[in-house]
Amino acid sequence: MRFGVLGPLAVWTSEGRPVRIPEAKVRALLADLLAQRGRPVSADRLIDDLWGEEPPGNPANTLQTKVSQLRRALERAEPGGRELVAFEPAGYVLRAGDVDAEQFTASLARSRATDDPLAKAGLLADALALWRGPAYTDFSDADFARSAAAGLAEQRLTALEEQAEVRLALGDHSLLADELTPLVAEHPLRERLRAAHLRALYRSGRQSEALAGFDEVRRALAEELGLDPGPELAALHQAMLTQDPELAPAVPPVTSAVRPRPRLPAPISALVGREEQVAAVRELLASARLVTVTGPGGVGKTRLALAVAAESPDDAWLVELAALRAGGVAEVADVVAGVLGVRDEIAERGHPAELADRLADALRGHRMLLVLDNCEHLVEPVAELALLLLRAAPGLRILATSQEPLAMAGESVHQLGTLGPGEAADLFRARAGNTLDADDEKWVTAICARLDGLPLALELAAARVRTLGVRGVAERLDNRFELLSATTRGLPARQRTLRAVIDWSWDQLDRKQRAALCVLAVHPGGCLPEASGVRLDLLEQLVNRSMVVAEPQASGQMRYRLLESVAAYCLDRLDDAGEVLGRRDAFYADLVRQADLYGPAQRHWLQRLDQEWPNLRAVLDHAADPDLTIRLAWYWYLRGKHSEGHRRLSAVRDDTEAALWAQGFALLTGRPAADRVPTTGASPRARWFLALAHLHLGESAHAGKLIDGALADFRAAGDEWGTAAALASRTKQALFEGDFVLAERSGTDSLALFAALGDRWGRLQAADMLGYLAEITGDYERAARLHRDGLRHAEELHLWVDASYRLASLGRIALLTGDLDRAEEFHERGLRLATEQSSPFAVEFARMGLALGGRRSGDLDGAERHLREALAWHRRVADEHGTPHYGVTLVLAELGFLAEQRGDAVQARAWHLEGLTAATALGDPRAIALAREGLAGAAALVGSVEEAEALLAEAAALRESAGAPLPAAERGDVTRIEARIRGAVPRPSAGHARGRSG
Repeated sequence: MRFGVLGPLAVWTSEGRPVRIPEAKVRALLADLLAQRGRPVSADRLIDDLWGEEPPGNPANTLQTKVSQLRRALERAEPGGRELVAFEPAGYVLRAGDVDAEQFTASLARSRATDDPLAKAGLLADALALWRGPAYTDFSDADFARSAAAGLAEQRLTALEEQAEVRLALGDHSLLADELTPLVAEHPLRERLRAAHLRALYRSGRQSEALAGFDEVRRALAEELGLDPGPELAALHQAMLTQDPELAPAVPPVTSAVRPRPRLPAPISALVGREEQVAAVRELLASARLVTVTGPGGVGKTRLALAVAAESPDDAWLVELAALRAGGVAEVADVVAGVLGVRDEIAERGHPAELADRLADALRGHRMLLVLDNCEHLVEPVAELALLLLRAAPGLRILATSQEPLAMAGESVHQLGTLGPGEAADLFRARAGNTLDADDEKWVTAICARLDGLPLALELAAARVRTLGVRGVAERLDNRFELLSATTRGLPARQRTLRAVIDWSWDQLDRKQRAALCVLAVHPGGCLPEASGVRLDLLEQLVNRSMVVAEPQASGQMRYRLLESVAAYCLDRLDDAGEVLGRRDAFYADLVRQADLYGPAQRHWLQRLDQEWPNLRAVLDHAADPDLTIRLAWYWYLRGKHSEGHRRLSAVRDDTEAALWAQGFALLTGRPAADRVPTTGASPRARWFLALAHLHLGESAHAGKLIDGALADFRAAGDEWGTAAALASRTKQALFEGDFVLAERSGTDSLALFAALGDRWGRLQAADMLGYLAEITGDYERAARLHRDGLRHAEELHLWVDASYRLASLGRIALLTGDLDRAEEFHERGLRLATEQSSPFAVEFARMGLALGGRRSGDLDGAERHLREALAWHRRVADEHGTPHYGVTLVLAELGFLAEQRGDAVQARAWHLEGLTAATALGDPRAIALAREGLAGAAALVGSVEEAEALLAEAAALRESAGAPLPAAERGDVTRIEARIRGAVPRPSAGHARGRSG
């Protein structure tokens, strides 16, 4: 996690994604902790800093709430984030490892430790680039930030003065004079700053302005402070008056063979996201005399090389070879000699073939860095010339850029990949003008992914934002070559459009290489060699040319893929599409037939299908294959791709099996109930799957008939997996109906069968049901153990929806055992996973846990917010399916208890009556008992003691008859109601009892 205070308060993940910290007081809390730089801050001081003379009613609890909100925001952004805000005996402390203010001071320290002016200039530039505005901009009026902000501002001014002095030493005075003018006007009494400005003016030939500047500062010092200029400023004034030769800028010496060093091309915009790569190449050059930066076209090889060359302690020269379309060593040497300015001296001294030798003679004795740019079409002559020059000139180092290595002895290769998601988004925002808002972020993410983080493509796309908007750009990427075809001025012709970039690379390939590339293009997820049928030698050639990305797999095999833009280009050029696509479709259909998702190989095959999913999707899109679609149904279920399963299976016509699976997926995704599909002729597994979906909605009666039929067929066929699955579903049905003896027996048998079969998913399901049963009976230790086992299996299989349920279930156990902080953490993690997986049922299960925790911790407003959102969702599901979801009874009960705690008897009674109606419709005795307990609370609130006692007695009898008396950990509401009946809890006034309903 990265924190920024050098400007408005900002937080980023370690990947560079911005983190939203909600609410002003939570942001102020974070800023306060950052201002203390790792020192603990007492609760009393934080309360005073945040609220001053107007503290909240319960300041300690309110502060704790703000701390929890901050921890949640950090954890939501990045796992482990909540641990950054710690509580110690001395108070709260932020354990932040990456704060821009600390980076700034560290860079300053390093700059002061070096005597190398170029290195010093680079370090100072890096330090000052961290500033986005005045420190703690949004807390400038807060006392807690004032001292820290002032100290950082002083350090920044000192750094600017040091930078000005280094730039003067390097001869950079003309631009510096103008750049310092506004800074001097803002800080007119800083003598060191003024001295740098006067020197820059004088060396730029503006002596009269420099003398006038001295008079200005002399008057200001006298009027403001009653002082004369210091000795350094006075001596500088005298030197300017006498035109001291030492004030003149140094002139670099002229060598006999190589002309004075020209400036490298100045970058028009900042290099984004390549700091580590610049450092890596610089380190390679420190130990190797030839370094080649390789990578695909448009990845930024030239920009990286220029950034490295700009920091070189030796003279650096750029030789651009793209314009030389063909030639040998003599032609390449001629271009190099022209750039270095030595061609006139040697070109007439012999045959052109001798030019390379004479160039080597001219460089002997010089120290320099030679950047040979765009060598991919001249690899052999460039390698030959590089070897000759390096042998002749020991002080020479060569930095080459090429889509493939030069493949010569002593070469160090740096493979430059595309930008990661965070860096790609940073580059896109920077080139789009940084005018994007929060609503644009999802489109930025999509653009960066579709363009594979390729810098040039991102820059071309960002240029279209002004006319199309971010969403408009994202929605047009299917036609990317037209979208990114607007000519960009200032770039070489080969880089002005996306198509031109790939054209340049395509032109370097032979016929077989082009054909192989087109075959790979029909595999959007990349592929193993056997899937493509392309020879290994061709694959290696394409990898070496940076046209194909080779990715090592855990199995030891290599997987080959194309950047999406390269694949789109190749698909446009694919001639024999029918044959190529037919081979691909047959390969993946056979793979799915081999896949076994029902036993000990389940984990392997899930990973294999995950890996091939983009390719499988392409196969399904290309040609309808009912058999393949039905075979993938269980994979879609396990991976939580319920919407995709519904869409694909619904498209299969006149097939009962597919229709049954499609109906099950419709129920799982909360879609409106379709007409019932006849089950006759469908397999037992399809019928069982439909039962599973009905159970998901709490429809135990309809599910029961399907389970009975499927279980009988499974047993008759000797299908042990089907038998275990049906028993797990029977366990869930029995739990709904309150038959805990049947639930225990069915769950235990199911778990034993799945364990013998080696099916982890099945063990997870059976253990989950047994865990809920243990929770109902108050055996929390067993429940936690079963849910932890289930979470482990879910994580091993990457079943993230199941993992979300298990996390939330562990949160429920933490609630029941009184660990509210741990409960909140589990539920937050579960909610985040469910949201990422777009699973509405899992989202509501986790959100309900947060509501339960909020009411128990006293955060009634937060609990009510969660409950009302949950109720709206449950009512929507009930409207669509014509029956209440089983979870609605708990939501209504919680809303009723919450209203009772606020003294609102009327609203409490209304909620509990609605809950009783839903519970009766579902036939759940425990839910009916819960509603009666709630009605008892509403009655006790208005003094109806006899009614309250009778309702509690009815509820207790119901629970006993179901074999599930209320465990001690769940008796909190009943205990409160009993105390009110006895008069131990004061009865609110009539007006208070009416509350918001009165």
